[in-house]
Amino acid sequence: MAQTQKTELSIPTATISRLVTYLRILTNLEKSGVNRTSSDQLAEEAQVSAFQVRKDLAYFGRFGTRGMGYTVLTLRRELQRILGLNRHWNVVIIGMGRLGQALADYPGYKENNLYDFNLKGLFDIDPAKIGMTMHGITVSHVNDLEQLVREQNIDMGFLTVPVEKAQDAADALIKAGIKGILNFAPTVLEVGEDVAVEQVDFMAGMKRLAFYILNPHLKALKEDEE
Repeated sequence: MAQTQKTELSIPTATISRLVTYLRILTNLEKSGVNRTSSDQLAEEAQVSAFQVRKDLAYFGRFGTRGMGYTVLTLRRELQRILGLNRHWNVVIIGMGRLGQALADYPGYKENNLYDFNLKGLFDIDPAKIGMTMHGITVSHVNDLEQLVREQNIDMGFLTVPVEKAQDAADALIKAGIKGILNFAPTVLEVGEDVAVEQVDFMAGMKRLAFYILNPHLKALKEDEE
């Protein structure tokens, strides 16, 4: 069992991203019947160094046994707990254009029956979209957001609106009490310190990819240790 450490240290964003990767690897190992793993194996699968794996895990406690590695089931459960994936999360989408509809159709909200994100509401301001039904959920006007957040205990909001509407949509989510926003609009949102924003920027990703294609010798530096 892990000995959890209480710490005031800031956790690098890249570390959290790698924890998600480690969790995926552990889940696949468990499904394959593997009972024990090591930092070397996790590092190889995640394409980072074994030192980086150990450093990432050390932010949250001591895991495993020296010379014996990690128990896959135990470490998988610990990472789920650290990432908050030992509970259900309720989600709404604001912006029911093509991207919003594609996200509503996404089949991966429930993963391996281990944790899930429950889509509870769809919102827009376009009269042509309000009243549409997807997966048994009727698209509502953003003005009805606060009521649904209270009734369904919504945790997260996905923003799939045009850039010029993104801040207004974010403000509506925050006013309703949402503390987590997944933002697909290519703009920086102004939010309070108590609101977490995760940016999903396809164009930025393509620009980074173009750089690494032109500079293949720098690929190994993408996962530099903090």
